[in-house]
Amino acid sequence: MLLIRALGAIMCAAVATWPAQRALAGPPFVTDDPEPVPYQHFEFYTFSMGTAIRGDTFSEAPAWEYNYGIVPNGQVHIIAPLTFDTQAGTYGYGDTELGFKYRFIDEDKNGSRPMVGIYPLVELPTGNESGALGAGYVRAYFPLWLQKSFGDWTTYGGGGYWLNQGDDTANRNYWFFGWLLQKQVTKQLAIGGEIFHQTSTVAFGATNPIYTRPTTGFNIGAIYDFDADHHLLVSVGTGLQNASTTNVFSWYLAYQITGAGAFIGGNAPGFLPSQH
Repeated sequence: MLLIRALGAIMCAAVATWPAQRALAGPPFVTDDPEPVPYQHFEFYTFSMGTAIRGDTFSEAPAWEYNYGIVPNGQVHIIAPLTFDTQAGTYGYGDTELGFKYRFIDEDKNGSRPMVGIYPLVELPTGNESGALGAGYVRAYFPLWLQKSFGDWTTYGGGGYWLNQGDDTANRNYWFFGWLLQKQVTKQLAIGGEIFHQTSTVAFGATNPIYTRPTTGFNIGAIYDFDADHHLLVSVGTGLQNASTTNVFSWYLAYQITGAGAFIGGNAPGFLPSQH
């Protein structure tokens, strides 16, 4: 289920663009999948991600993501980031992301039926808006994701609708869509690529729409499994539409620990890969 994270009226400059991508993250991609963490298992990521545009770079580093299979076919989700913005020269805690993924149709591995799930997310305004570290208001995303595997190949994607009103009348709700294709190249290495599109996040004719234009982009990424519980995830990408103001270059780099239980400890894995 691993898979390329995540895009100035929402915030300011690149901050208006990037949090929308981050909220979509199906590490290391921005397109997500419908497959939850197994029941009573967890995923824990320490990661860095960011986007550079003309004259500015916004990044989360370090940031932490935690997912737990709280019910069969369902997981809870949280991202807690430290963020910085080069143009504003600020660094601090950003907006907190909460979510719940639920798979309501399982894949028919011998037939044509795909896996289908929902993954609503909420962005809480815990970051400093004046320091370009947060949106300053609650945002929410309601996507639908599909997935199908064929031997060593897996493809998934979908999208949904962002509620993005805030206090600024220029802000408007918008759509995000993405699709990915991934191949398990070796037992330990998977490589994939995605393409995604986001509509404009401000009303047509707004006074400062430069950082909130529609954007289309792509990412390529890889997942390397040191063992069953320790994983390295990386992706890089760029924009294909309005790239100079939405996505000149973006990246994601993470170390992931997975295992049984609610968290690391007991029978769950430690922080370092096992020695082969």
